[in-house]
Amino acid sequence: MGSKIRPDSLTGFQGGTLFAERLGRTGSLVRFLAVGRKQPIEAVSEIEDVRQSRQGNSDAYRRLVERHQDHVAGIMWRFSRDLRVHEELVQDVFVEAYMSLAGYRRKAPFAHWIARIATRVGYRYWRRKARRREMEVFTLEQWDRLPDESPDNMDPSQAATLVHRLLAQLRPRDRLVLTLRYLEGCDVAETAHRTGWTKSMVKVQTLRARKRLENLLAQTSEEAEE
Repeated sequence: MGSKIRPDSLTGFQGGTLFAERLGRTGSLVRFLAVGRKQPIEAVSEIEDVRQSRQGNSDAYRRLVERHQDHVAGIMWRFSRDLRVHEELVQDVFVEAYMSLAGYRRKAPFAHWIARIATRVGYRYWRRKARRREMEVFTLEQWDRLPDESPDNMDPSQAATLVHRLLAQLRPRDRLVLTLRYLEGCDVAETAHRTGWTKSMVKVQTLRARKRLENLLAQTSEEAEE
């Protein structure tokens, strides 16, 4: 489905969040990992490629894949850091996008449309894992590695892995909203678009998920001090 994705090209770090300020040392780690938005892709040729892809032109769809594969790969890296699983998820997104092209109404840029599909694919993967009770372990030893103040001296890949495993302790819905709001940097409207929830639901779910994470952090901290 196009050229191979390089995971080492998927991370970028900037910006701060209220979430980070509320969660102390782990919050500073999350702030360190927050990513900014990509610039929009030129629209005219893209619309033509969508039109031709709907007519079965494989070269046109290949061009869409090539334009958006880094964006999609970056999103799916939030859902799995297993290279094999990650590659499968990226492929699933583009297969589902192709099957859904007839439903693309051009009300939003193609990048926004495919990001919603990517979110749906990733969330479905998390829910399957939750049903199988496959939890990623976050040990007390890993907790001790979290920086006390600033993560600036911490290896970015290590920091990202720790945050990923910490959030994996939450239910898929909580994990999804925190990932979108604070790691992807989505505002309430974009989170609602990506999830299909109402804005009110996004706000309520964010508060609930943040509270559950704060409780998890408090519990883990207590266990680490014993």
